[in-house]
Amino acid sequence: MKCPFCGELDNKVIDSRLGKDGDVIRRRRECITCNRRFTTYEYIEEIPIMIIKKDGRRELFSREKVRSGMKRACEKRNISIHVIEEFIDNLERDLKEAGEKEIPSRWIGEKIMAKLHELDDVAYVRFASVYREFKDVNDFFAELKTLLNKQ
Repeated sequence: MKCPFCGELDNKVIDSRLGKDGDVIRRRRECITCNRRFTTYEYIEEIPIMIIKKDGRRELFSREKVRSGMKRACEKRNISIHVIEEFIDNLERDLKEAGEKEIPSRWIGEKIMAKLHELDDVAYVRFASVYREFKDVNDFFAELKTLLNKQ
């Protein structure tokens, strides 16, 4: 670490402490050359997850967009917001563990549909109608037939 006072690279760590939230380490350092002290902070570098949309555009993963879509599908259904939040936590963890910098939106949509299918058939069909872009009632009935055949 370069000393902000004299520019020397040789210094020693005097004290290390974990930050309040546990996501940062605060270090007190002392320059070997000028004996002045300074503080540095160490963070985990998060690699942003880019989502590849159907039309090829790329945008940052947004928990809020997933939450909004799921809440809309689950509206007036007996599904706790805690269940939705837990799913989103697991989804975000899976995205980070995948180690990919870019993930197709199709992968996320299929994960959401699988979870909604497990939770509530009505919420599943609501989400599917938007996600799969149903053009008319026939598309809707085809999805319902598939759903009924799986039961």
